[in-house]
Amino acid sequence: MIKRALISVSDKTGIVEFARELEGLGVEIISTGGTHKTLNEAGIKVINISDITGFPECLDGRVKTLHPNIHAGILAMRSNPEHMNRLKELNIQPIDLVVINLYPFKQTILKNGVELEEAIENIDIGGPTMIRAAAKNYQDVAVVVDPADYQPVLEEIKTNGDISKETKFRLAWKVFEHTSSYDALIAGYLREKAGGEQFPSTFTVTFEKAQDMRYGENPHQKAVFYKETGSNEGVLPSAKQLHGKELSFNNINDTNGALELLKEFDEPTIVAVKHTNPCGVGSAPTIYEAYIKAYDCDPVSIFGGIIAANTEIDKKTAEEINKIFVEIVIAPSYSGEALEVLMSKKNIRILQLNDISRKYSSKALDFKKVGGGLLVQEVNTALVNIEDLKVVTNNRPTQEQMEDLLFAWKIVKHVKSNAIVIVKDKQTLGIGPGQVNRVRATQNAVERAGDKVKGAVLASDAFFPFSDNVEAAAKAGVSAIIQPGGSIKDQDSIDACDKYDIAMVFTGIRHFKH
Repeated sequence: MIKRALISVSDKTGIVEFARELEGLGVEIISTGGTHKTLNEAGIKVINISDITGFPECLDGRVKTLHPNIHAGILAMRSNPEHMNRLKELNIQPIDLVVINLYPFKQTILKNGVELEEAIENIDIGGPTMIRAAAKNYQDVAVVVDPADYQPVLEEIKTNGDISKETKFRLAWKVFEHTSSYDALIAGYLREKAGGEQFPSTFTVTFEKAQDMRYGENPHQKAVFYKETGSNEGVLPSAKQLHGKELSFNNINDTNGALELLKEFDEPTIVAVKHTNPCGVGSAPTIYEAYIKAYDCDPVSIFGGIIAANTEIDKKTAEEINKIFVEIVIAPSYSGEALEVLMSKKNIRILQLNDISRKYSSKALDFKKVGGGLLVQEVNTALVNIEDLKVVTNNRPTQEQMEDLLFAWKIVKHVKSNAIVIVKDKQTLGIGPGQVNRVRATQNAVERAGDKVKGAVLASDAFFPFSDNVEAAAKAGVSAIIQPGGSIKDQDSIDACDKYDIAMVFTGIRHFKH
C-alpha cells in the first residue's frame, strides 16, 4: 500500500494538486527545500526532509537527501525479512512513492551567456540517486519523474490503494531513460567546455520526441521524428506550421534537404527539392525572379515537391507557386496577402522558419545508421571562393562564368553522387543525380537542360577521370567546368577542355553525397 511519499521537484507543474490528492488518500508526504515551501503554503501537511534525516540541509542545498534514513527507506525490499527487521532496528520508515524531477540543467545551458559555474550548480546529485534507487526497487517503490504520470498513478491508488507492478516497472524504465538523457547532456556540455576529443571512445547523444509520424518512408513502416536536445534555431524542428495537414516522414526528409542547400546562399534564392535532390535552384535580386528561375529548370519534377525560400514570400510569388501542386512551402516569413493566396489551397503545408539562413556550426555532426553501427562525421561545410580556384586550361573563365561556377558548386554539393549540375545566370538548367556512371550523369543533366545549355557551366561533385565527360559536355555547348581535380588522369580532361575551348577550374575539394 502507498503510505509514504517523498516529493522533490524542480518543475512544479501540477504538483500541488497531485500532493493534495495524495494527502486526501491518507499518504504521508515528505519534501525538501522549495517543494516543501510550495506545498506548505498551499495548506498541505508536509514533513520537512530534515525531520527525517535528523540533519539540516547544508552547503547551499547540495546535501539534503543523501542520508541512510532516506535511501534505506527507498531500497529496502519488503519481501526480505532481514531488510524489514533492520529498518525497525534503525527506526526507519519505508518510502513507497518517490516523485522527483531533476534540476533544470538543459534549460540552464540554453540560456544566453550562462557561465560554467551556474551550469555546474544545476547538475542534480541527490535527485538521480533517489530515483535510480527507487527504480532499482521497483517491485516495492513507485517512482514518478514525469508530471504526465501524476493522474494515472492517482487513479490506481484510488482504485487499489497501491500501484500495479506493471505500472511500477514502466515507471522504472522511464527513470533510467530520463537519467541517461540527463547525463548524456551533461557529458556533452562538459566535453565541449573542456575542448575534449570530437569523437570519444564511447558516443552517447540524446534526442527528444518531436512527433509521432503516421508512417515512415513507406506506409508499412512505423516512424517517429526526434529533435536534438539543445538549441534548434534555423533548423526544421523549430519551424512553425501555419497551414496544412501534419508533415510526413518523407516531407521532413525532403524539406531538410532543401534547407541544407538553401543555407549555402545569401542573396534571394529559391530551392525546389524532390526526393531529397534539388530539381530547381535560382538566385536573383527578388524572390519572385528567383522562383521563376527555379521553376523553369524542371517544372515536371517540381510538381509535388518542396519549395524553400530564404527571404519573405510575397503575393506575386505565392500566386506563381499556387499554379502548380507543391507539398510544402517553407520561408522565414510571408506577407499577409501571400499567406491568403497559399492558404486557399487545402493540401499545401506552409512552414515558417526564423533564421532560415543560419549556417550550421562547424562542430555539427552528421549521422548515418548502418546495420549494427553508426557512421559519424563532421557536417560538410566546406566551400570555395574565387581566389581558391585553380585554372588549369588555356581559357580562363570570365567573371560571369566564375560566379556561375561557384553557384553550381554550391548546388552539386547537395546532389546525390555521381552528380552533375549545369547552370547559367545563377539558374539551374539541368541536374543529373545519383548515376553510377559520370558520363550518364552528364548526359542526363544535358538532356534536362535542353537547348539552353549552350554557353552554360557545369559542376561535378568528383574528379573527371577521363576525357569522355568533357566530350559529352562540349558536344552540348558547355563553356566552363568546375571539378575537384586530383585524378591521375587529370591531364586527359585538361587536354580535352583545351581542344574544345572549354575553361576548367579545380577546387581541390570533393563533394560526394550518398
